[in-house]
Amino acid sequence: MAVDTEVLAAGEVVDILNDLLENARDGEYGFRTCAEEVKSPEMKRLFSDRASSCAQAASELSQLIQAQGGKPAQGGTTTGAMHRGWVHVKGMVGANSDLSMLEECERGEDAAMARYRKALKYNLPADVRGVVERQAAGAQRNHDQVKMLRDQARARS
Repeated sequence: MAVDTEVLAAGEVVDILNDLLENARDGEYGFRTCAEEVKSPEMKRLFSDRASSCAQAASELSQLIQAQGGKPAQGGTTTGAMHRGWVHVKGMVGANSDLSMLEECERGEDAAMARYRKALKYNLPADVRGVVERQAAGAQRNHDQVKMLRDQARARS
């Protein structure tokens, strides 16, 4: 897929949206995994809320994919599954502090933001671009909140 000013064919739009859909599912699964691993009720609530936001984004992307005549991808990415596995390993060896989980979530949000930036380089249809821009802003807010909480946890350590 070439990045240019030419409007993308529906199939290309579906490919981009499916990439973002897998990303949203990775976020949902990742935040849920972190919620399972932390002890702090505040962190559990934060991660559960973020997981719900990612699930909502995934639902919205699925609808857009179907509107473009495509079939929504199933599941997340292999990289996301490996990341969640690492979070579980950290939990099993007692490295599941709030700081550790926040660091893992920040890594996940870095990846999400990169995928949204990549998608926004394409000339997406206006309705699709609006959704992708709004979701990218949400990923940025998630990242910024997680980073702020991570910095606070580091200061307490």
